[in-house]
Amino acid sequence: MKAIRIAAVTGFLAVALGAFGAHGLKDLLERHGTVAIWHTAVLYHLVHAVVLLLLSTRPGKACSGTYWFFLAGITVFSGSLYLLSVTNLKWLGAITPVGGVCFLAGWFVLALKGFAKEE
Repeated sequence: MKAIRIAAVTGFLAVALGAFGAHGLKDLLERHGTVAIWHTAVLYHLVHAVVLLLLSTRPGKACSGTYWFFLAGITVFSGSLYLLSVTNLKWLGAITPVGGVCFLAGWFVLALKGFAKEE
């Protein structure tokens, strides 16, 4: 049940940050020219939050590696893009690919293992 709660909080944050970027941070993001970067962060965050929810409903621990790769991807990929968008510190873009690799690793592990039960 903890995995479902983490997925739900992650989804909540994706929607909240999307709305906050569109309304509360609109002027700042436009001034920095980082609106598209914020949108990319929210898109990847929300898509992978939904996948986390799906994975958290699977029995056993067959999907646990995928789950943690996706959670790390959200944190590092989207997190670095959120920070870059708000601070306009371009060096944060160097961290973003690490999160992208986490997403790729998660999808790769899922492709290898699928939803099979661990023996």
